[in-house]
Amino acid sequence: MATALYFLCPLLIMMMLFITATANKSIEEAKQFQSLSSSTLANRLSENDELRHEHAEDDPEAIASMVAMSIRNSTERRKLGYFSCTTGNPIDDCWRCDRHWVRNRKRLADCSIGFGRNAIGGRDGRYYVVTDSGDDDPVNPRPGTLRHAVIQDAPLWIVFKHDMVITLKQELMMNSFKTIDARGVNVQIAYGACITIQFVTNIIIHGLHIHDCKPTGNAMVRNSPSHYGWRTMADGDGISIFGSSHIWIDHNSLSNCADGLIDAIMGSTAITISNNYFTHHNEVILLGHSDSYIRDKVMQVTIAFNHFGEGLIQRMPRCRHGYFHVVNNDYTHWEMYAIGGSADPTINSQGNRYLAPVNPFAKEVTKRVEPWEGSWKHWNWRSEGDLMLNGAYFTASGRAAPRSYARASSLAAKSSSMVGTITSNAGALSCHIGYQC
Repeated sequence: MATALYFLCPLLIMMMLFITATANKSIEEAKQFQSLSSSTLANRLSENDELRHEHAEDDPEAIASMVAMSIRNSTERRKLGYFSCTTGNPIDDCWRCDRHWVRNRKRLADCSIGFGRNAIGGRDGRYYVVTDSGDDDPVNPRPGTLRHAVIQDAPLWIVFKHDMVITLKQELMMNSFKTIDARGVNVQIAYGACITIQFVTNIIIHGLHIHDCKPTGNAMVRNSPSHYGWRTMADGDGISIFGSSHIWIDHNSLSNCADGLIDAIMGSTAITISNNYFTHHNEVILLGHSDSYIRDKVMQVTIAFNHFGEGLIQRMPRCRHGYFHVVNNDYTHWEMYAIGGSADPTINSQGNRYLAPVNPFAKEVTKRVEPWEGSWKHWNWRSEGDLMLNGAYFTASGRAAPRSYARASSLAAKSSSMVGTITSNAGALSCHIGYQC
C-alpha cells in the first residue's frame, strides 16, 4: 500500500498542478426489415472567415507540454488501477464505486446522461452469457454466440464468459432492448463485419474493443428468431445506427475501420456517445445521412466525456440538420479539423479541451461544408467555456437563439479545466471482480 501511494502521490500532484494552471487560463423493420438493406437503402432514399477564439493561448508550446504531461499521467493512473469516486464524471460516479458491480450490472442502465439517457437496453430481461466466439452461420447462429443473443425478441443483458475475439462474417443485426456488457473481460469485435443498429430501440453497448471492421454483405442475415433477409453491401462502420432511437454507446475503444467508427443516420435520435476512446481513423463520427434528407432534423445527439486521441483526421463529429451537444470531451489530436457540418445543424460546444495540431493550417476546430458562400453564417454554432490550446480556434456563427440551443442542450457542462480528469478513463475499462471497476 505504501509503495502504491509513493508512486501515486507525484502523479496526483502533477495532475492537480495541471488543473490549477488550466483553470486560470479559461474556463446521436421498415416493412419488416425491408429486405435488410442498410447503407444501400439509405442511398436509394436520398441522395474564409477566420475568427480567432478570444481565449486562445499565447504560449502554445508550454500549454501543449502541460497537456501531454496530463495525458501521460492519466495513462499511468490506468496502469496502476487507481480510481477515485470523485471524478466529476456523472456516469462513472454513478456505478464505478461499487466493488460488487458484477452482482449489480444492471445498475448501469440508470447511469446514462444526455439525449440517450432513457435507453434502458436489456435492463428488464434476463442475463445471457456468451460462451462461443464463433460466427459460422449468420442465418442460423448457434446458441451461446453473440449473434444468437442479439437477435432474440425478449430483452436481454448480454455478458461474456471469458476474453474473446469475435470476427463476424456479416453485420451483427441487433434486436431492440439489448445491452452488450463486456465489463470484466476483453472482448474484441474485429477483422470482419461489425455492429448494425437498424429500425430498433433501446440499445446499450458498453466495454467493447471495436476495430478493423470491413465491408461485408450480399448475403442472408438473421435479425430476429422469425426473420432473415438479404443484406446488400455495408460500408464497414464500427457501429452503424440507422432509423433507431434511445441508443447509448459508452466506454468503448474504437479504431481503424473501413468507413466510420460510429455513424447515425436516417432519422436516428435520442443518442448518447460517451466515455469512448477513439484513435487511428479518418472519418470518425457521422451524424446525419445527407443534406437533402430532412428527416434528420429530429436528431438529437450528446457527445460527452470522450477522448479523441492519436491518429485521427476529421469528423469528431460531422453533423447535419439536427441538434448536437458536444460537451466535456478531450480533443488531443486531429489532422484536418475536429467538428464539421452542413445543412444548418445546431452545434453547442461546451467545456471541451481542444489541442490544435502543429500544422499552422489546421488550427481551426470547425469546418463547414456549405452549398453557397456565406450560408453558414446563419447556422447556430457556438463555443462556450471551451479551452483552446496551441492556437486552436472555433468559428462561431448564428444568432445564438435560446430556443435553438435549448434543443441542443442535454446536461450541465463541467469546467474545461476538469476535462483531463473526467476523460482519463475513456475507452473500454479494465474491471476485476471484487474491486471497483
